[in-house]
Amino acid sequence: MKLSKVSELLDNELDRLNKGQSSATQMLLRLFEAQAQYQRERRVERRIVDSKLPERKTLNDFDFDFQPGLDRNQILELSTMSFVSRHQGVILAGNSGTGKSHIAKTLALEGCKHGYRVRYTTAAEMLTVLFASLADDSLEQKLKRYLNPELLVIDELGFDRLEQEDARNAALFFKVIDGRYTKRSTVLTTNIDFEQLGHYLGDPLVTTAVVDRMVHHSTVINIKGPSWRLEESKKLNQNKKKANISTATASKATEKKTAAKRSSRKRTPGSRKGDRTP
Repeated sequence: MKLSKVSELLDNELDRLNKGQSSATQMLLRLFEAQAQYQRERRVERRIVDSKLPERKTLNDFDFDFQPGLDRNQILELSTMSFVSRHQGVILAGNSGTGKSHIAKTLALEGCKHGYRVRYTTAAEMLTVLFASLADDSLEQKLKRYLNPELLVIDELGFDRLEQEDARNAALFFKVIDGRYTKRSTVLTTNIDFEQLGHYLGDPLVTTAVVDRMVHHSTVINIKGPSWRLEESKKLNQNKKKANISTATASKATEKKTAAKRSSRKRTPGSRKGDRTP
């Protein structure tokens, strides 16, 4: 059994023991607790890496004041991961930049910390993988990537037009949703209405069945608020404008000073060659 953390801390703990600062029992408890915590952290880290999560978002980074229409307590309740144990889903809908992906990535990260097998993907990426698998007859194998995890996060449904290339995308999307229905939990983010999904995925009939399974046993949160990215863009442009004004003001002040010095030199009489003092 590898006890790397014990090996790392052993010398220091033995030193404390020899100095009478700790009993042997206390020393062993600290060593084994440290080793257990180290192994837990490594398992979490491995789950995060395996989840393919592109970035680690937390609710501490989420500005609920910016989205006052969002129920903070509801989001905090979701972060306990109790919905995963009940095999329920979460749908986060709203315009681009309202924080849907932030919350979804937070739930993915929390899922890893709670010991669940998690998979993150964008809708475009998932459908690209599944569509390509039709060519080499590996669909069943590729489907396992999205059916087996206890928590699947499908981000940006409707963000990329790639899914509209073929009507078969609707059937592929249905296979994922139906395969997980009442068996596993799915978090999905979208910026389009459910009524538009039929056109988006290419097959309205199949999409109706998809939506039916998506909504059933799921918490649907519609975020109606301002865009984070637009707000950040406004702030950036305002700061640039202020910086430009400050630069222009400083430049004008410098020009005035330079002009004043030149004017002063012209008014001051200078010595000319041949002038004599009487």
